[in-house]
Amino acid sequence: MNRVGKGLLVLALVVVVGMAFRVSWNALRDVARATGADGTAATLYPFVVDGLMALALVATLVLTGDAKRFALRVLAGYTLASLVLNYVHGLVPELHGRSVDWGRLADWDPANWALVLLATSLPVGSIYFGSDLVAKVLHHRPDPAPTPAEMAETGVNRSMADLGEHPEPPDVPAIEPVTVPIEDTAPEPERVPVGAVAAEQPPIRRATGRLPQSARSPRPVRTAEELLIEARAATAGWPVEDLTAEGIRKAVHTSPAKARVLRETLRAERGPIDAESLPVVAG
Repeated sequence: MNRVGKGLLVLALVVVVGMAFRVSWNALRDVARATGADGTAATLYPFVVDGLMALALVATLVLTGDAKRFALRVLAGYTLASLVLNYVHGLVPELHGRSVDWGRLADWDPANWALVLLATSLPVGSIYFGSDLVAKVLHHRPDPAPTPAEMAETGVNRSMADLGEHPEPPDVPAIEPVTVPIEDTAPEPERVPVGAVAAEQPPIRRATGRLPQSARSPRPVRTAEELLIEARAATAGWPVEDLTAEGIRKAVHTSPAKARVLRETLRAERGPIDAESLPVVAG
């Protein structure tokens, strides 16, 4: 419902409540006169009863818990009292013409005593209950609004409670180590074809994002002796002219600095060569 519709609804409610109060005001005024109230007191008497009903109704919309239940009991009690007094006003025609004796609302004495007690105690009750309701409203602290995370968690818990099932743990994708080229490391082992292990294990989801350094698999670092052995094996058939630092670096996958050391070592092992026959290579 839009704002205009809500405004019209509230306006209609105010009109209906105003007319109902006018009808009840006539009956309560006559009852107050029959119990000894003067003209001014009788005119204000309906505001004591029906006015507290309105106050209790507003309090029920603001309060929560035990305070709200107290406001509902006050609202119900004063609504019932107003109904009884309006009913007595309809049963006793003398109240309309102001010809009834003071303190006489019923022919049967016990009923008359009860009605007079009810009519005279309502103003005192309005002072007590009205003050208590106002104090409760002023000291009321609304509950803090839940955060989005709490709302989402509450919605999940309610859904699972309605279904009578326990929530299953979320499917967390497995993290596959990311192959990162590291200098001075052993050659990467040969990968097993995917089809060979498809029947033994389910496919592993590839993790998105960069793998932390702490989760990476360490690779063994080759010593200088191991690098020399690999360089000898890789360049066994090379002529001396091809023993360059760049070629050795690509062959054994090492750093340029170590490749230059390997170049000098391998050339020294091959024996003295003519420097003019060597190609001029930077680095």
